[in-house]
Amino acid sequence: MAAAAAAAAVGGPQPPQPELPAPGLAVDKAATAAHLKAALSRPDNRAGAEELQALLERVLSAERPLTAAADGEEAAAAGGGGGPGAAEEEALEWCKCLLAGGGGYDEFCAAVRAYDPAALCGLVWTANFVAYRCRTCGISPCMSLCAECFHQGDHTGHDFNMFRSQAGGACDCGDSNVMRESGFCKRHQIKSSSNIPCVPKDLLMMSEFVLPRFIFCLIQYLREGYNEPAADVPSEKDLNKVLQLLEPQISFLEDLTKMGGAMRSVLTQVLTNQQNYKDLTSGLGENACAKKSHEKYLIALKSSGLTYPEDKLVYGIQEPSAGTSTLAVQGFAGATGTLGQLDSSDEEDQDGSQGLGKRKRVKLSSSTKDQSIMDVLKHKSFLEELLFWTIKYEFPQKMVTFLLNMLPDQEYKVAFTKTFVQHYAFIMKTLKKSHESDTMSNRIVHISVQLFSNEELARQVTEECQLLDIMVTVLLYMMESCLIKSELQDEENSLHVVVNCGEALLKNNTYWPLVSDFINILSHQSVAKRFLEDHGLLVTWMNFVSFFQGMNLNKRELNEHVEFESQTYYAAFAAELEACAQPMWGLLSHCKVRETQEYTRNVVRYCLEALQDWFDAINFVDEPAPNQVTFHLPLHRYYAMFLSKAVKCQELDLDSVLPDQEMLMKLMIHPLQIQASLAEIHSNMWVRNGLQIKGQAMTYVQSHFCNSMIDPDIYLLQVCASRLDPDYFISSVFERFKVVDLLTMASQHQNTVLDAEHERSMLEGALTFLVILLSLRLHLGMSDDEILRAEMVAQLCMNDRTHSSLLDLISNPNPKSGIIPGSYSFESVLSAVADFKAPVFEPGGSMQQGMYTPKAEVWDQEFDPVMVILRTVYRRDVQSAMDRYTAFLKQSGKFPGNPWPPYKKRTPLHPSYKGLMRLLHCKTLHIVLFTLLYKILMDHQNLSEHVLCMVLYLIELGLENSAEEESDEETSVCGPERCHDSWFPGSNLVSNMRHFINYVRVRVPETAPEVKRDSLASTSSDSLSSLQNSGTAQVFSLVAERRKKFQEIINRSSSEANQVVRPKTSSKWSAPGSAPQLTTAILEIKESILSLLIKLHHKLSGKQNSYYPPWLDDIEILIQPEIPKYNHGDGITAVERILLKAALQSRMNKRIIEEICRKVTPPVPPKKITAAEKKTLDKEERRQKARERQQKLLAEFASRQKSFMETAMDVDSPENDIPMEITTAEPQVSEAVYDCVICGQSGPSSEDRPTGLVVLLQASSVLGQCRDNIDPKKLPITEEEQIYPWDTCAAVHDVRLSLLQRYFKDSSCLLAVSIGWEGGVYVQTCGHTLHIDCHKSYMESLRNDQVLQGFSVDKGEFTCPLCRQFANSVLPCYPGSNVESNLWQRPSNKSIQDLIKEVEELQGRPGAFPSETNLSKEMESVMKDIKNTTQKKYRDYSKTPGSPDNDFLFMYSVARTNLELELIHRGGNLCSGGASTAGKRSCLNQLFHVLALHMRLYSIDSEYNPWRKLTQLVEEENSQQGNEEQQPEVPVLYHDVTSLLLIQILMMPQPLRKDHFTCIVKVLFTLLYTQALVALSVKSNEEDRSAWKHTGALKKNTCDAEKSYEVLLSFVISELSKGKLYHEEGTQECAMVSPVAWSPESMEKYLQDFCLPFLRITSLLQHHLFGEDLPSCQEEEEFSVLSSCLGLLPTFYQTEHPFISASCLDWPVPAFDIISQWCLEINSFTERHAEQGKALLIQESRWKLPHLLQLPENYNTIFQYYHRKTCSVCTKVPKDPAVCLVCGTFVCLKGLCCKQQSYCECVLHSQNCGAGTGIFLLINASVIIIIRGHRFCLWGSVYLDAHGEEDRDLRRGKPLYICKERYKVLEQQWISHTFDHINKRWGPHYNGL
Repeated sequence: MAAAAAAAAVGGPQPPQPELPAPGLAVDKAATAAHLKAALSRPDNRAGAEELQALLERVLSAERPLTAAADGEEAAAAGGGGGPGAAEEEALEWCKCLLAGGGGYDEFCAAVRAYDPAALCGLVWTANFVAYRCRTCGISPCMSLCAECFHQGDHTGHDFNMFRSQAGGACDCGDSNVMRESGFCKRHQIKSSSNIPCVPKDLLMMSEFVLPRFIFCLIQYLREGYNEPAADVPSEKDLNKVLQLLEPQISFLEDLTKMGGAMRSVLTQVLTNQQNYKDLTSGLGENACAKKSHEKYLIALKSSGLTYPEDKLVYGIQEPSAGTSTLAVQGFAGATGTLGQLDSSDEEDQDGSQGLGKRKRVKLSSSTKDQSIMDVLKHKSFLEELLFWTIKYEFPQKMVTFLLNMLPDQEYKVAFTKTFVQHYAFIMKTLKKSHESDTMSNRIVHISVQLFSNEELARQVTEECQLLDIMVTVLLYMMESCLIKSELQDEENSLHVVVNCGEALLKNNTYWPLVSDFINILSHQSVAKRFLEDHGLLVTWMNFVSFFQGMNLNKRELNEHVEFESQTYYAAFAAELEACAQPMWGLLSHCKVRETQEYTRNVVRYCLEALQDWFDAINFVDEPAPNQVTFHLPLHRYYAMFLSKAVKCQELDLDSVLPDQEMLMKLMIHPLQIQASLAEIHSNMWVRNGLQIKGQAMTYVQSHFCNSMIDPDIYLLQVCASRLDPDYFISSVFERFKVVDLLTMASQHQNTVLDAEHERSMLEGALTFLVILLSLRLHLGMSDDEILRAEMVAQLCMNDRTHSSLLDLISNPNPKSGIIPGSYSFESVLSAVADFKAPVFEPGGSMQQGMYTPKAEVWDQEFDPVMVILRTVYRRDVQSAMDRYTAFLKQSGKFPGNPWPPYKKRTPLHPSYKGLMRLLHCKTLHIVLFTLLYKILMDHQNLSEHVLCMVLYLIELGLENSAEEESDEETSVCGPERCHDSWFPGSNLVSNMRHFINYVRVRVPETAPEVKRDSLASTSSDSLSSLQNSGTAQVFSLVAERRKKFQEIINRSSSEANQVVRPKTSSKWSAPGSAPQLTTAILEIKESILSLLIKLHHKLSGKQNSYYPPWLDDIEILIQPEIPKYNHGDGITAVERILLKAALQSRMNKRIIEEICRKVTPPVPPKKITAAEKKTLDKEERRQKARERQQKLLAEFASRQKSFMETAMDVDSPENDIPMEITTAEPQVSEAVYDCVICGQSGPSSEDRPTGLVVLLQASSVLGQCRDNIDPKKLPITEEEQIYPWDTCAAVHDVRLSLLQRYFKDSSCLLAVSIGWEGGVYVQTCGHTLHIDCHKSYMESLRNDQVLQGFSVDKGEFTCPLCRQFANSVLPCYPGSNVESNLWQRPSNKSIQDLIKEVEELQGRPGAFPSETNLSKEMESVMKDIKNTTQKKYRDYSKTPGSPDNDFLFMYSVARTNLELELIHRGGNLCSGGASTAGKRSCLNQLFHVLALHMRLYSIDSEYNPWRKLTQLVEEENSQQGNEEQQPEVPVLYHDVTSLLLIQILMMPQPLRKDHFTCIVKVLFTLLYTQALVALSVKSNEEDRSAWKHTGALKKNTCDAEKSYEVLLSFVISELSKGKLYHEEGTQECAMVSPVAWSPESMEKYLQDFCLPFLRITSLLQHHLFGEDLPSCQEEEEFSVLSSCLGLLPTFYQTEHPFISASCLDWPVPAFDIISQWCLEINSFTERHAEQGKALLIQESRWKLPHLLQLPENYNTIFQYYHRKTCSVCTKVPKDPAVCLVCGTFVCLKGLCCKQQSYCECVLHSQNCGAGTGIFLLINASVIIIIRGHRFCLWGSVYLDAHGEEDRDLRRGKPLYICKERYKVLEQQWISHTFDHINKRWGPHYNGL
């Protein structure tokens, strides 16, 4: 030992240590520690310190564990042999002992905790932890609270949600930088530091000495364990091995942090003390091992600099030298480390000659190779090196947790943040190489979000450590590695580089931790301002953004379909959104006030520079390259959004930040290209590029992207349009959309750039785009609330929406900006525009969610089709909005027909954008509108209603926004000589509308009809030409106009501007590839826009002269123009509205309109019936006939379907009972006729071709769940509340059977009870029948049909061929008449004695199984099915396995189960009477036949037939003999009467006669009544009994003695007093006796209640066997009504005096004799077993209806209790906990831990608890899952949030409340066994749940 110690302590100078004992036992350790502590507390403690150092040196020698682990040697060093583990534990023990200074470690911990001054919670959690976020209390959007702090604080009414942590986090409670103090919990409400006592010096003295050594030891381990990998990829196995070894040490440190503030401050001192670090790391001396580890450390450090891919070292990290200016990308600190001097002074040399890409590449890579740049990280404290190793080991969870646990210490927080920033570049470098980049990203963000969410801290490191420079540079560095050459525009010579979206870096989103940190720090105003002020940074940032400009370029495939559809577009959209748009929104959120104008100017300036560079780099002049599109223009969007902000919030003059005209022209090209491409993609012109191009078009407008993509693009185009020449802009649009050639008056044209089938949709696209451009005001003057309202209305008009989907769809562009969706304005706007529709429940229908639907006035006034078109991802949504609008108009009676999209008034334009309206007042647009109106009027091809609609919309926009009132003096008629000169005199739409155009010269193909005639007078002799009629005059003029303007702008020469462009000159600009045989034709038009509109009105209305100016009748119209009748309507209304507006704007127009209407307008081309048309008419006629035939067939089919519906559904009309019940009681015997739903034939069921009912057999334990108390059990939500199944019906019956089996003969016991309370077989049918042979072939076809069904054909499952209800067997219908019962129902006059004899004889006849017919085979097979439906344990109760008694018991119990369940479906009583729904589709009749047939095979030995005991007096000696050698029979009074009834009936030959049935019921009632009396006597106390015995005895000799309950009761008591039944009461008595004092009324009620269940079941049985209806009644009179219905009450019975149950008795033999005989059996049993005897007599007969467990109001109570609860089987916390809603058992869903014989726990539980049906609530998802046999389905959730929505998987984490209606529906489905029918989506679970 000593030698080893000496060897270990070579490290330093070693003082003599005589007093140091050998470290063996804990006592020694404690003594040593105490001694050292004493030595150290002396004033001169040098000796003590040295002594301690030596001890630590020896105990913590770093050499030992890792070498031992690595080389596998036995480490027989000091501190115990036994391998590395032992040594480490020993070392830890020493440390604990030394820290405690000789005391106990636990006491020490407690002592330190007492001095915890921390007012912060700081609890650190890892992924999947459940935490809370309260937006009301949060200052930073990243704020989070642990569950405990959240529940301890008061957040009622706040906007909070629960969430599952993705990356881990820490609790912010108590941190006022991140959250408001009002939200702190009780524990962390600021404690003032005064009331916490000062920490005594000696308490933590040892820690200060021991910990530095311990941490150094840990660092040495980390150094040792790290091997610089060969291929720069650390092998994860090795790293994990090292970490596993260090687990205890790191856990020890973690425990120290949890001791509270006092210990944390000691740790902070140790970790940040530079002296300690220096001493320990430099004092290596001659220790070889330490040297080795130091070398490894140096090697690891080497790679920590940032090197570029070319391996030129660009910069290292050094200490900030004082006074360095923050230049652009200043390395991280040194002035020398800049990336090429990029400061703001070098603007001059940025001439256009040098290509940008080259320049950029040069700037980023040619850096000076100073020595200082080669420098790598330098560490000065333990903290820095610990973080370094944490990064090297890829952020092990334990280390991260330790580093974060220290954060509540303020001093540490600052030091750690600075260290983190210092290592930032290294972190990202490691991340880029990592394999597990996901896990690592999460851990990095786990740390950074704690540091950067704090504004104060972020500001500090930004100022002191150049955080912004570091981040921007690192981002650039990351993206540098995946750049490729851009192919946009000029593929060969492009110098622009873009990121390659296929790279892992982008595809896997590896950059997100960086971007997320960047966005996080930009959310702080102080930091963002620094960024916006720093020109160098802005230049670099724009450089970075330009990497994304034009990425993911699409090239249109023109020949064959693309082979491989790349999915890179996901990466591209995500990258632009996260890396460009999110930081942009962050910056914009700080540019809200006038004072921030300067920032905007900066951004705009550098953005424009970057754009100019970009245009230069791609060699862009004026035409975009054809067939290319990129959706990514982040530079354009930065520019647009900063412009918008400048005008909206900062009152900047727009023109001061706009570039020259030429730049504007360039700027508009690419956004416009995207708009045209969208139209092309929707016109299927890009179909060869695969589906992904559609995906891009959708993503571009999708709700999360639209704010950052399409909106800025449209806004930028609006700005360009408002500043450029309108004619130039309009012609550019039509040229981009490739429809210039279409805009001709000629009826035929050639389009060189577009196929004919695409023309129409491209024209629609172009017009729609113009409408959007001119009517959208999102950035042109709408306030935020107006925008929100418009967005919300658009979304609601498409479809009703749930609250959460609205929140999601109306996305807030910047989630970190602190404007929280769901804020006050969102809710107030929502309540203003929408009504809430609460969730509706149709049982059997789908579960609805709470929806919001637009209010009527919103449809009336605010529905805006333009906004809807802009926001729809799918075209069908526009249609959906229009359909809903149409429905609203019909419903409110505003408009009956098919309306057109309404014209909506716009918010006024901001003055800066007034120029936009010039587009509406330019000749080019007017020519286009005129041409289109003309073409539509002349029915040219490729025009649609949509085109007309948009044309009218544009005209109306122009009228609404006409610039100035034009003078009426202007001449209105234009001479013919000027017709080629110019189209329109001015540019104002109002005056141009009335301008007549007489002739147009067009270029047409020679084949065109125009060429054949000289003039085009409207002679309509040739109907063909008038059908397609067109021209080309201004076609080329459009292009010409555009080129001319462009030239003009470029050359700045205004001289050419005065020349009028004539159509003639335009021919030289015809498209190069156009066909040569064009010829010129002149068309006579003689129309103005007004006259065209009026003719259109005639055409649309189909009447001549249909337009009559409304102001001629009512001059008022011109005074108040807003007339509601014009708001909604179709095209006719639109034309009328426009004409009215035109008349309003100018008297001249008004006059001309009147004039036009006065002239009798020439007819629209008249109808002459030509041969071609005749053909079409014939066709019509033939079609009409075909249609009629079809109608007839359909009608026939419909009537058949209707009859099916009535039989199948619960239509409440008694006539429509299912086919097998013939409703009128005809006297003649007719056989029942069945329809086979497969072959469609009708006929009776016969022996050789039996018909069967489609049935579903399922095992059920619902009956077993009945309890005897009224309130349902609650789901346990605390440890105290547990549910015990002792009081369930199933448990009680089980106990009873096992009691009987203990004392009585087994075969007799099995006749005395029923089983099936658990696992009973329930049979239900849809009521449809089929031939059994048809069914077999149907099953065959299903088996061969390989479609994956939700059911398994091999298990016999199928769906009913008619109603598709789920089924799994066929129940044969017994042949014979359905009315035979009538013959048997005639009352016979036989005495009861005769009937009893007949019954006995009939039962005695053995039932022979009928001969081998098809029917009997089917009966056998269905019986087998019934048996196999339930598990063996639910069938076998006999002690001798396989005894026939088992089958016998099982069969009559099936009947019992079905009757009992039907009773429950009727609500537990028969008061409602009638044939209830259950009755209508009941198959009990058929089931009884099958059961009876099988029961008759077992004859009960007449000796034992209970019938004799009930109806005859047996001689004494017979019954008593042989008692000794075998167990006795069960006494009759212990028999269950209902079971006896079923046995008696099923033993009779079927069909049964009514009088036999009544006879059996009467006999059994006597037994039942006696049982009731016995039970009553046992329940009462001794005095009551003697009193009753006495009063009854007095009346014994009256005439009605046998029908008086008093007499009978006294007789029973006296008989039973002979035995020991009443004796041994003593202590037990209280439990049995009910405390009530008995009155005659209460006794009568007790007897009635005892007998009622039997009467109910019997009446049901009678109803099914004999088809008698059940009477309805009040609950009080149920007993009397049922007993008279069953024939127990004599008919002469008078109801005046109160009803007495005993009057129903009809004793077959003298009552007193038989009762004494029955009592004798009891007495002989109670001789030996009085206790059990008494227990068996009291049967609980009053079961309440079964219920599922009652759930708490708020879901959180369930969640908090169960989601951390450990499973009782495997004692782990399950990953997917679930709880059974029937019995409350807690189970592991899918957990392999609890798997038994390949069954997972939920499946197993569903078999044990519900015989195959399980209802589980999944705790982590709030949904309910149903297991039914081998299938399962997700049922939905019964917990909804405040807006009536489910929250599956708790994604939103809002508070959820129970929805009682849904829970009721669930319970109803459980009780009625209809899960299979109602829920549609079933799948197999393969026992894996």
